[in-house]
Amino acid sequence: MDTTSIKNLFKLKSVPIEKQEEQLPKTEINTNEESSEESRKRTYHESGYRDSSRTSGNHSTLSICLDAVYSKFQNEEKEMVEKQQKLKESYINEQKNRETEIKALTVSQETKEEQLKTKNKEIEDHENSIENLKSEILDLPRNPEKYNVKATKGASAKFWIGLILLIPITLYLATFYISTSYSAFFKSFDAKSTVIQSVLDANAWMKAWNDGFIEVAFVTLIPFVFLGLGFLIHMFGENKTKVNYVKLGLLFLVTFVFDSILAYEIESKLYELNKTFDSPLFDLKIAFTKIQFWGIIFAGFIVYIIWGLVFDFVMKEHREKDRIRSEQEIRQKKVLSLSEKITALKHEIEEVTASIGNIKELIIKTRGRIEELQNIIDGVIIPTKDYKLYASEYVQGWITFIGEKIAVSKTEKQTMIDSCIETYNTNLETVGANSDTQNLVYLSAL
Repeated sequence: MDTTSIKNLFKLKSVPIEKQEEQLPKTEINTNEESSEESRKRTYHESGYRDSSRTSGNHSTLSICLDAVYSKFQNEEKEMVEKQQKLKESYINEQKNRETEIKALTVSQETKEEQLKTKNKEIEDHENSIENLKSEILDLPRNPEKYNVKATKGASAKFWIGLILLIPITLYLATFYISTSYSAFFKSFDAKSTVIQSVLDANAWMKAWNDGFIEVAFVTLIPFVFLGLGFLIHMFGENKTKVNYVKLGLLFLVTFVFDSILAYEIESKLYELNKTFDSPLFDLKIAFTKIQFWGIIFAGFIVYIIWGLVFDFVMKEHREKDRIRSEQEIRQKKVLSLSEKITALKHEIEEVTASIGNIKELIIKTRGRIEELQNIIDGVIIPTKDYKLYASEYVQGWITFIGEKIAVSKTEKQTMIDSCIETYNTNLETVGANSDTQNLVYLSAL
């Protein structure tokens, strides 16, 4: 009830003193028909009127009286068991809900802690797996059979040795076939030249260049024909079948025939250069008797076979090396995959840890709220809106006496009323009742 309402309440006609006693009994008429609340309000009103008459409406005394009124109101509320139970019902329900919430939060916390243990265990397992994979990557070239890898131990060293041997053999074949092909098909022999100079001409390629495009193209590309034949040796040897063995035999035969043609052409030119009138015509029978003929054949054919076999060996070793490298790459990919999983798990652990922290904080807050609710349940709930109602009735009674019985000027009387209203408002502030919130309660220990 605001100040204006209280002031307006007392803008009534004053009742003469001699009629007071006649009016008082009227307040007792139909008392049995009054509700308990109305009866209680009337009692506070009468108490205020009576206490004001004893103190001549002094506002300072009103403050002490209001403290007593509040104590009386507390005691009355404490004795109202059913009302207290009704007031506490919402707090009891909230407490039950909070306890249920605590149980759910505890279960959630335990679940997340288990998740945390599981994820930490996964990280530990992944880290151990990474260490094992790194050890395998280093050990694979030395012990491939240990990891069920079908590769020869030490394949890398054999590969490099074979490759080193293959390079000079390739250069030899290129040099040999450039020189012999030029000598066999384009060169004019000089009687003053030795056999070696006639067969292996150091300037064969330059002379072919000077002779024309066809000549230089022929002598330049012909070594690749033999290198290609050597490559076919490797390809046919990949699949060990009868057909491939037949192809391999024909390959050797063709190469031997081609080398024989080169040797025959060179030997024929040398024979024509040195023959006499009595010398017979040059033929295969004569060629077979010449050491140079066989020397040219085997200087190319045998080395060509050696090149093919070394190339085949290098390719096989490279395949062995590839198997090891492939296994290493597989393990390296697993390492990267596990590292990514570890990173993801650590991120998840951070989230779970933060979630557990939030749950613990919420549990602490909820338990604190449960304790607060328990204190409320164990105490006495004072409904401030009810106290404000009865306190206002008391003050009304107090001010009614001032208005009716205090014989002072109108101005002085209004000053007394204003002082009482101010004291009333101060009391409401002190006990926490001067609020517009209807559900505001005041807790008092039992």
